[in-house]
Amino acid sequence: MKPTFQMQLVNGPWGDPALYVRIRWARRALLFDLGSITPLPSGDLLRVGEVFVSHTHLDHFVGFDHLLRTVLGRDRLLSVFGPPGIIGNVEGKLQGYTWNLVQGYPLSLEVFEVDLDAIRGARFACAEAFRRHDLAPRAFTGELWGEPGFRVRAAHLDHQIPCLAFAVEEPFHININKERLAELHLPVGPWLSELKAQIRGGVADETRIAVQWPGGRGETFALGELKTALVDITPGQKLAYVTDAIYSPGNVERIVALAKAADVLYCEAAYLERDEPLAAERCHLTARQAGLIAREAGVRRLTLFHFSPRYQGETEAFYREAREAFGGWVTVPKGHWNS
Repeated sequence: MKPTFQMQLVNGPWGDPALYVRIRWARRALLFDLGSITPLPSGDLLRVGEVFVSHTHLDHFVGFDHLLRTVLGRDRLLSVFGPPGIIGNVEGKLQGYTWNLVQGYPLSLEVFEVDLDAIRGARFACAEAFRRHDLAPRAFTGELWGEPGFRVRAAHLDHQIPCLAFAVEEPFHININKERLAELHLPVGPWLSELKAQIRGGVADETRIAVQWPGGRGETFALGELKTALVDITPGQKLAYVTDAIYSPGNVERIVALAKAADVLYCEAAYLERDEPLAAERCHLTARQAGLIAREAGVRRLTLFHFSPRYQGETEAFYREAREAFGGWVTVPKGHWNS
């Protein structure tokens, strides 16, 4: 079974935080944090439609300009979610440039800041030199983004400033039984993507799906008939992304609730346990604390990142500390994009 979400940390465990998540069936991607993203090919960046920023410290937000430069001139809407204040942060970046020759550029940005009980937004259109237009606020109940195939939720963490953690969840996973497809003499083709899209959209079983064979022959079938004959539906995939948080009871409670039973938890581990007082002072987690959180959340796999450069050459120590606390599968990502 091919997973829906394909995930990779852009800069490995030592570089700026940025998690790239491909959505296989949608031919698009999500981006979590905007540290340096220069290793990402332009083609990959152009798949990104939604960006989720934990907070706007330099190492989590410096890549905004590179992303803007890549999508500038494209006919698209880019949505950015972040903590309180991010609208002003983005507006300040946009005002740092001169926009006198962009009247025909169709790009627009929508930026949303997530407070404890409300989401406030603003729209910036390139053709208007990115002049700010405030949007109507809406209530925040935990979900930032939702569509038939997946949803993105967030939780507020304490990093001496508000910092967001995120989870991406697929409600269920659709797999086509290729053996049954062959037994029924049905062709492989674009209609299978349409079938999956209709199932995700929750349309009625009576909906007709057109099947086209090579050579021009076509026939329609009821969605319910095809679903019964061909489709295996299994629990959906879930990932969580957590970075820059002090190890406090409140933070642990919120992370555990957000990441509960995730297939993978991407969790910062800035310090080793021998420097726990320094980690607390700097409002970061140790590798051991990341392991304890992963165990309490019952995740299947823990992936560590955001190591402090003071520990260069001690990668194995992070892995060992987290594994002993977690008691499960711990991975340390590769050093850079596509390495």
